[in-house]
Amino acid sequence: MTPAEGERLQKVLARCGLGSRRACESLISDGRVRVDGAVARLGARIDATRALVEVDGVVVGVRSDLVYYLLNKPPGVVTTARDPQGRPTVTDLVPAEPRVFPVGRLDLMTEGLLILTNDGDLAHRLTHPSFGVEKEYLAHVSGAPRPAAVRALRQGVVLDDGPTAPARVALVEPDVLRITVGEGRNRLVRRMCEAVGHPVRRLVRTRIGPLADRRLAPSCWRSLTRAETRSLEKAAAATTPERRREAERDEAWARAARERGEGERDSKAGGSHR
Repeated sequence: MTPAEGERLQKVLARCGLGSRRACESLISDGRVRVDGAVARLGARIDATRALVEVDGVVVGVRSDLVYYLLNKPPGVVTTARDPQGRPTVTDLVPAEPRVFPVGRLDLMTEGLLILTNDGDLAHRLTHPSFGVEKEYLAHVSGAPRPAAVRALRQGVVLDDGPTAPARVALVEPDVLRITVGEGRNRLVRRMCEAVGHPVRRLVRTRIGPLADRRLAPSCWRSLTRAETRSLEKAAAATTPERRREAERDEAWARAARERGEGERDSKAGGSHR
């Protein structure tokens, strides 16, 4: 790309909801914006389809075709784009075009909030364990957990794939636990509860990082607002240099894979729908 090609950086930032063009010019002038790791200069132009843009250390999705859906997944729906067994999938519940993919996974009978997007960079940050983005669940369990069981969940329990990290756990009803975890292991909350003698009867994800929506009905979806997308980007920012380097190595690999055509394609849409 020659210096005369591409879009002006302040225009791209303004389109992403980071303020007016004048405000975005100030962000650039103050040295708060980086493009592909280098501090940006006022007047710079970028290829928004390829550039990695950070504001105050937080990666910002700048492509104009990016979309972000929030779905309230019902039980019995598979968290995948296609299912060889022909079962309904989460992508059946959102617009077919442009194509999106689920961020992370909820097992077949788990309900609740799920993000679908074509933003591979943000999806990677939301799911990579080095970022530790919190997910909150309501677990309806068998029996009434006693304080010792709650304490064990908070401190961490030993599973067949290793001990769990400390979790935030509260008993909200005699047989309902609110559990907040930063890990993304398979069926983690179900296995944690089973480890303390209280198998899960029903599991609902109620929050992803800062994102929650009690009004979104099962099987319904809506587009995220710019403010919500920005809040997710901030939540997915690495907090230490070591975690940042680890995540950036993995992200570079993932980005290269997508550019070779191994990733999903992108999309656009709106509204709250069934």
